Amino acid sequence: MNVMAPHSPDAGPAQEGVDDCVIIGAGPAGLTAAIYLARFWLKIRLFDSGNSRAAWIPRTNNHAGYPDGIPGQDLLRLMQEQAQRFGAVREEATVTAIEPDGDGFIVRIGARSVRTRSVLLATGVVNNRPEMDAGLHSRALGAGLLRYCPICDGYEVTDKRVGIVGKGQHGMKEALFLRGYTRDVTLVSPDADMALDDACAAALDDAGIVRIAGPCGGFAIEGDRFVFDTAAGRMSFDSVYPAMGSVIRSELAVAAGARATAEGCLEVDDHQRTSIPGLFAAGDVVKGLDQISHAMGEAGVAATTIRNMLGDQRPIRR
Repeated sequence: MNVMAPHSPDAGPAQEGVDDCVIIGAGPAGLTAAIYLARFWLKIRLFDSGNSRAAWIPRTNNHAGYPDGIPGQDLLRLMQEQAQRFGAVREEATVTAIEPDGDGFIVRIGARSVRTRSVLLATGVVNNRPEMDAGLHSRALGAGLLRYCPICDGYEVTDKRVGIVGKGQHGMKEALFLRGYTRDVTLVSPDADMALDDACAAALDDAGIVRIAGPCGGFAIEGDRFVFDTAAGRMSFDSVYPAMGSVIRSELAVAAGARATAEGCLEVDDHQRTSIPGLFAAGDVVKGLDQISHAMGEAGVAATTIRNMLGDQRPIRR
């Protein structure tokens, strides 16, 4: 796959040749799909805005094949190198629209447009988080003081003092999940209202989980602890999990007419096909586990389905 040449802003809209597939997003799902599709000898393009959540992971220890774990940035780098080995090139660019057009699509990147026979969306999600300085957020993540995925790294907080910033049923479920790793769990509301019904409150009480009202603020790293203010005073924890939901990055597909859940997760079938023929989705943008291995599996299914669909339309031969 060739990187597209820069487009002069004075030259008017530019449109390039027809590709077999455009992949949007270069996290684990997008890169897995790029490896598969490049090895199918298809003409592909991979666009990415550089915001994969996998890059946040200090070290993933539950991704099979790495007994000592691997930092998220290293995993992405290795996957990019593997994709490039087979001719796939990631271009850092923001896709602004996907438009169904006849038997394919027009993908718009600012003033540029690309025609493609299929599209795979692997744009993931953005976690909602408490308000804090970006530098502090980055340092806390790197030190394991701030975490977003108890499935991924709950093991690392075994028998530690853990805080969850969240409320309602979502906060309750995350607190109960983490109670499987440590007895010392505190649920702190991001604001004054815990939004807990009687059943949620009873479940927390039964598990021995402390509840503290918000609002939260004054986040800081002090020594080897993450600390912040609450209605009960300043508190410190070995690790804190924001459980404040996320924003699904499905707006490109939804704007094109694809069906999504009320939360914004794209609806797909068993082959990762959205409701728009030729438009596929894989990874966290689809309702699922938000796990690297799961996203990679979905990408493999999507890429193989794309290859077979294109082969049905036109023979793929060497």
